[in-house]
Amino acid sequence: MLLGPGETADNMLTSRAFGGLAKLLEALRAHDARVVEQLAEQRRPNRYTPVSKTEDGLGTRGSGTGSGGVSAPARALLKFSTPREPAQLAAFIRLRVLNPEHEHWRRGIKAASLYHRLHGDLRVPFTFRVPAGEEGQEVQGEGWPAALAGFPLRQWIADARRFYARGDMDAERVAELEKLGMVWSHHDVAWEEGLTAARGWAAGNGHLLAPLDAVFQGAAVGIWLKNARAAARRAAELEQRQAEGLPVASWAGALSEARREQLEEIDPSWCPTWPVEWQRAFHLVRQHLDEGGVLPVAAGEVVRQGEDLGRWVRVQRLGFDKLSNVQQWMCEHVLGITPATEEEKPKARVSQAAKWAMHYTAARQFYQREGHLTVPRKHVETVVLGNDGEGQEQQEVTLKLGAWVGNQRTLAATLSPERIEQLSKIGMRWA
Repeated sequence: MLLGPGETADNMLTSRAFGGLAKLLEALRAHDARVVEQLAEQRRPNRYTPVSKTEDGLGTRGSGTGSGGVSAPARALLKFSTPREPAQLAAFIRLRVLNPEHEHWRRGIKAASLYHRLHGDLRVPFTFRVPAGEEGQEVQGEGWPAALAGFPLRQWIADARRFYARGDMDAERVAELEKLGMVWSHHDVAWEEGLTAARGWAAGNGHLLAPLDAVFQGAAVGIWLKNARAAARRAAELEQRQAEGLPVASWAGALSEARREQLEEIDPSWCPTWPVEWQRAFHLVRQHLDEGGVLPVAAGEVVRQGEDLGRWVRVQRLGFDKLSNVQQWMCEHVLGITPATEEEKPKARVSQAAKWAMHYTAARQFYQREGHLTVPRKHVETVVLGNDGEGQEQQEVTLKLGAWVGNQRTLAATLSPERIEQLSKIGMRWA
């Protein structure tokens, strides 16, 4: 072995050793690159299967992490011959190689963000999947990318709630969803969905006094509001007991103050102390007047949302004394409804018992005058009523006594023993 000028044996060995080490490092880097490429490249397409139940009712875990292949940005990133950002490469390896489950989360959070941007919340219908546009293109007018087509967003949200309830969700993911308005409790979800339906119904009808059969986009708003009113009244009763220093065993079934305020923001009169039907008709009459209409006074004159406002006004005028003081003030000062006069009030109906008593009085008067009760069929008897000394006004009444006596004889089998005895005492001949 020949040495160069000024070169010693030790220097030559050291130089060759370093050269060999450099070649070894370069080979290791090339090997690592091939390994990363093989790990990151997906061997077969895989789709997410959401949590479901078998025919026996047993639950199965969701599976699948990929979208079916390596995206164009990923392929560009995996070309080791081109310059790359180290942080970007590290994030990709962490996402696709070290933690592939994160890819499904990434797709879900992206779909959730787009849904929130379009609708303002995460109240996703249970059967909702990301709509699919034309092949390789996003959904026109909505902004859903083709890469998310068919993604089961509602199922993904349901799984997230279940993981959260079990304590299996990272705080970072919890924060991501809460920024989008995620509601974790199923009871809270039901309340929010009902509140949304109530807002929609009120926006279309101008109030929150829905009838029991009211429905908004498939949601039973009327029944939901009925239950909410019952819970609100229970809360009011418990608060009253508490104010009086009485014990309150449980607040179960009582509507919280925060939820009552949410409904009052929609309609302050959503839960009146009197029947909801009365308050709804009152609101519709006031709305009619605010629009320049005249107070209806006859049945069928004005009908709104199925309510006969003229009939309602007439009932309030005739039964004014039966209304509470607050209702009377509302009718008189807000709607201009005044009590009906005596002339306007219909005559009181006479009961069948009262009619029989009047005819018996006429029959007794005829018997005392004639000495018998053989009354001609067409005979008419006039009697004076109200002269019993109790201060009642006397009134003459004309009765068809002959026809009445004949009817009593015909209907003898249906008369009570007391009436048969009364008629027999004044000369009634039954045969």
